[in-house]
Amino acid sequence: MPIVAISAKGQVTIPKEVRKALSLQSSDRVIIVLDGEQAIIKPIRGNLLDIGGSITIPDGEKPIDFQRVRESVKKKLAQRLSKKRAS
Repeated sequence: MPIVAISAKGQVTIPKEVRKALSLQSSDRVIIVLDGEQAIIKPIRGNLLDIGGSITIPDGEKPIDFQRVRESVKKKLAQRLSKKRAS
């Protein structure tokens, strides 16, 4: 089991054998899931919407509707672009 150190910036280097086992390449994204006192690294394949349901939501918190957030961001970007074009 590899042991890694945490840098002053809170960064860790994922050991080569772990990157190979998870098929991780440079600039790939991972999600870190807390499970009690453990942190589990899971590769993100596809986009953020593809991992829906794989994350446990803590008690008392509402789940995020990613579709609604995505639509909201699209609308705000469209408004911002239309303002720039009108200027």
